[in-house]
Amino acid sequence: MGRLLAIEFQKIRYSRAAKVISIIYFILIAFIALMASIEFDIGDIHFRLADQGIFNFPFIWHFNTYIAAILKFFLAVVIVSMMSNEYSYRTLKQNLIDGLSKKEFVLSKFVIVLLFSAISTLFIFVVSLLLGLSFSDYNEMGIVFSNMEFILAYFIKLVGFFSFCLFVGVLVKRSAFALGFLFVWFIAEKILWGILEYRLLREQADSVMQFFPLEAMSNLIVEPFTRLGAIQSAANQLGEVLTKSYDVTIFNILIVLVWTAIFIYGSYAILKKRDL
Repeated sequence: MGRLLAIEFQKIRYSRAAKVISIIYFILIAFIALMASIEFDIGDIHFRLADQGIFNFPFIWHFNTYIAAILKFFLAVVIVSMMSNEYSYRTLKQNLIDGLSKKEFVLSKFVIVLLFSAISTLFIFVVSLLLGLSFSDYNEMGIVFSNMEFILAYFIKLVGFFSFCLFVGVLVKRSAFALGFLFVWFIAEKILWGILEYRLLREQADSVMQFFPLEAMSNLIVEPFTRLGAIQSAANQLGEVLTKSYDVTIFNILIVLVWTAIFIYGSYAILKKRDL
């Protein structure tokens, strides 16, 4: 495992684009802290975003992981580009000549997927903890470390998505086309969801779409905004009751893990059959 990691680190070390995009990604996650400074006046009403409870424990774990997950596309570019460069610079073929098996090659890429996901998860954990300790109204230990399942869901979501990117990179070879493929897949899932919703009830459409990869990853961490007290109060005044479930379920986790296994094995199966 150490040898595989060392090989991948050497490749990343000399990839300027990978380093720049990764740095931008982590800087953008850190910019979540700037939300605390957003404030403006509406007539006589002074509005400060940090006062709306978004940095309260345990809500902050849900809010920050949801926002940070949107930025995962930056690291998707890194994953896809890394795979594309293997073909462009013929390093894949050279690695195989040097004695690396195709199974070890895919495993080395999956190790990088796990590493990127783990570092990103640790980073969002630290940022969330610091913001919560600075702005949260609740600092009891039992409250601070409740709802930590969102951190786990964030990690699994990244692993699943980056594994998908790896699979597409292996399948398509060229980074521009691979990223285009990801976008087309995303649109295709949304169109299919719309068709199913039109033909069936929304609940039935959701029950079908939850098994598709991007939708399954999305379901791990649903939007947190309707959990805010201001939104709940506004809904109650309009006579609406928000009964949405925000839980991270074992069922959704299992779906994403199954897709992760499919993507990794699929990457290996493609390389095994392909003449390099």
